[in-house]
This record gives sequence, structure tokens and C-alpha cells, in this order.
Amino acid sequence: MNPIEKGYKRVNGIQLYYEIYGSGKPLVLIHGGGSSILYDYKEVIERLENKFQLIGIDLQNHGLSEHRDIPETFEQDADDVAALLAELTIHKASFWGFSNGGNTVMQIAHRHPRIVEKLVVASAFYKREGLMDGFFEMMAEATFESMPEPFKINFLNLNPDFSKLENLFDKDSKRMQTFADWDDEVLSSIESPTLFISGDKDVMKPEHTVAMWRLVKGSQLMILPATHGTYMMADFDGSLNENLINFTIKEVETFLNYHNH
Repeated sequence: MNPIEKGYKRVNGIQLYYEIYGSGKPLVLIHGGGSSILYDYKEVIERLENKFQLIGIDLQNHGLSEHRDIPETFEQDADDVAALLAELTIHKASFWGFSNGGNTVMQIAHRHPRIVEKLVVASAFYKREGLMDGFFEMMAEATFESMPEPFKINFLNLNPDFSKLENLFDKDSKRMQTFADWDDEVLSSIESPTLFISGDKDVMKPEHTVAMWRLVKGSQLMILPATHGTYMMADFDGSLNENLINFTIKEVETFLNYHNH
């Protein structure tokens, strides 16, 4: 599993890192908060690299990309991804976003509809009420110590600079603490075929994923027996639910290859 291309593009004032695997129709992979390309998408890339051209991007403050000294927003991330793809001369692609990356790809479809073929939105949300009870109380008290250890190890392996890790934690937690509900129109404006995925024991309530599915005309819905992301990646303790991951990725592949008329 080796990238056929990797490097940096200067995008909206910072250097953004990307990796490209395989060939075929372009599928852009957008990681979640505190994460990076391979942390979230290793299993996906292993299974799909001979079927699509996979473009992984480290968002601002994450992985190998540069950081900004301004608050993070999903809108900025969406514009960064669109600008990076333009630099790579990829005019249209499908997008798979996990967790906060799912929020980002919805904003891409809302703000840059012409570049979107299809959308896979995994474990995302658009209103505060959609997150599990107590989530924002927990976020309000989040300290650097409470950041999951695997995220810290992953970041420092890529980027052995502790101040950058603290910056990432600070930017990510503030974005969640200050999250303001999106208007329904952000979702109802999405015209690309869309597949929503979440776990039944996810960070967002299943009802919220259903509400999002109802807002996007003609979209598909898959709620799996899983916690946050364990339907597509290893759990924090490193354990893998191979059967479930195989199932999810197969369904996504089918969705991406299906011709919507």
C-alpha cells in the first residue's frame, strides 16, 4: 500500500499535504477531527486502492499539513479541499468524509456543488441536538489530557512538534465547543447522490442521521451495529471488526459504482 503520488500544494495561504493511491474514478478521503489520512482510511485504502483513484488530504492543523492561527471552520476546510483539487486538476470527484470530515464534505457539496459526483457522509452531524446527551458538557471540560492517546501518538509520529499537537487540540475542541447549528438548507441543497452512514452506538444519535437522510433528496442510509467509526477503521485499542469493515466498504463501493438515473 504505497501512494503513487504525495506532496504539498499551497492552498489559501498554507501548505496542505495529500497522498494519492491507485487509479480510476477519483474518490477524495477526508479524515475526522484530531486525525489524519491513514489513521482513518488505512482499511479503506487497502480495500479500494485497485478500484478507485484515492486522494487523501490532511486538513489544516492536522497530520502533515500546516496550521493556521485562526479558528477552524468546516467552511474553510471545504474551501481548502476544493482549492487543493483544483491544484491537482481534478474537476469532479466523489467524497468520503468521516466524523468532522463528514461535516466538511457536506459543506463541499453545499459550497462547491460542481465538483461533487457522489457523497459518503460517515458519522457526521449538523445540529448540536444530534449529538449524544452530555456531549457538549464533556467538550466544555475537554483538556489536552483527555485527547485520545492514539491521536497524540499518530500526530507526533507524523509531526514531532508538541506545540503543533497542542494547537490541533485547541483548534479542534474550540470548533466543537462553539459549533452553531446549520440551517436545514445546507443539507437540502445537496443534489449529489449521497450515502449516510453511522453506528447505532455512535457519537451522534441514530435519529439524527435519519433526519439528515430525510433532508437530502434521494439519499441512502446505513446504520450499522458499531461505535464511532468502527465500521470502517480500527477501534482505539487497535481491534478490527473485519467482517463489518468489509461489509461497509463493499456497500460504499456499490454505491459509488451505481449509476443514478
